[in-house]
Amino acid sequence: MQTTKSPPRSLVALALPKTVSALITYAAQIVKASTNNPSLPNPSPTLAALTQAIADLQAAEAAALSRLKGAVQARNDKRTALVQLLELFKAYVQSVADANNETAPTVIKSAGLAVRKTPVRKPRVFAVKQGATSGTVKITTISAGPRSAYDWQYSTDGGKTWLLMSSTVQAKTSLSGLTAATTVMFRYRTITKTGVSDWVGPLSLLVS
Repeated sequence: MQTTKSPPRSLVALALPKTVSALITYAAQIVKASTNNPSLPNPSPTLAALTQAIADLQAAEAAALSRLKGAVQARNDKRTALVQLLELFKAYVQSVADANNETAPTVIKSAGLAVRKTPVRKPRVFAVKQGATSGTVKITTISAGPRSAYDWQYSTDGGKTWLLMSSTVQAKTSLSGLTAATTVMFRYRTITKTGVSDWVGPLSLLVS
């Protein structure tokens, strides 16, 4: 049976500016983008509530700039109130996006928000690379999980005989003292609480 892999979940990113003036502009852009947006039929909190919070912060910022007594704290309170509403609105947009992964990025961007970038991590696989010095190699593989150990072997005669290396509890090791300009083969196996795996490999490397 063929299965179709669903697209990864798109997450909403709320990029809150540090300055009050930039925050006011940012919030106003979100309200503008979300007004009469068919993808967001029932905004929560309402756009009217966001608009009022923006206006309150604008007024409080003007008072703070005029250095009225207590105005800075009042401005900070209004900023906090607006940020809390934006966080709630972000959660609303996320709920709409989660309803359909296929259109999620479009929905998020249509609200004046951004899609959070997720780092793409390449899975570690069995690999053998030249080390920093001549005759040295580095060997890595995928982790078998906690409380695992790894046996390593290498061969300098094309796999006819295998020489033991020191076992490790990490999914990596190194070997030095190899002869340059020779081809060496490497393999490993994992030891877990469920038993010992078959040997994986071999991989070959022309040592430099």
